Amino acid sequence: MFIVKDRHLSPAEAARRLGVSPKALRLYEARGLVAPVRSATGWRTYGPAEMARLHQVLALKGLSLPLARIAELMQGRLGTLAKVLALQEQALARESSRVGRALQLVRAARAKVEAGDDLSIDDLTTLTQETTMTTKPSQDEMKAIFDPLIEKHFTPEEIKDRASIGYDQHQVAAEWDTLISEAKALMAKGDPASPAALDLARRWKAQVEKFTQGSPQADAKVRAVWNDAMSDPQAAPKLPLNPEIFAFMGAAVAKLKELGQENSE
Repeated sequence: MFIVKDRHLSPAEAARRLGVSPKALRLYEARGLVAPVRSATGWRTYGPAEMARLHQVLALKGLSLPLARIAELMQGRLGTLAKVLALQEQALARESSRVGRALQLVRAARAKVEAGDDLSIDDLTTLTQETTMTTKPSQDEMKAIFDPLIEKHFTPEEIKDRASIGYDQHQVAAEWDTLISEAKALMAKGDPASPAALDLARRWKAQVEKFTQGSPQADAKVRAVWNDAMSDPQAAPKLPLNPEIFAFMGAAVAKLKELGQENSE
């Protein structure tokens, strides 16, 4: 690692080197994720072991995992730096492959344009899909993630009932892609009570109800399935949703209910 053996850093220096705030370090300490060493005068310091722990925290946080789940994982199967590095390597390898492919396409398109040639519709759609959109997991990958979780939270009878609803999965997936893109854009503005966020919350709720049929019990089970998936460090990077989007939309839906506008047009 980049740290010097036996050297200890102050909180300000450790935070600067890791690109986080001293407040974040205090939060990680409060959550039991790292325990800085006290100097002879009582000051917090961070040595090699503590910096290694912080790398584990930040690597898992980079996979969109909440701190509570990170704490559980670091106490269990991802309790060593070696295991977290292996997981981080897998995630970065996937991203490296995607970026390498995207870079090849951009270079080829640039060369074609600079040579005075037009890009075809096929060229442009491929370029857009490969360079501006997050690579989607295959249907088999998603089934491998969600089937065990659905079986965990839903009874066989409930699964059979949901399968009989009979909606077009490709259309529903496309509709969700649109809603999630809107959610990301609105989340960047930070106001779940804005008119645009409330309108999205209304459509988001209607989309969920296509599967839950308005059942609060089914809705709770769907949320449990997604929470389990987002808490899995192997699955989380592949998912279209993360805890931040869930929290934003949850706040927007709650505001919608508060205003009594759930069913308004």
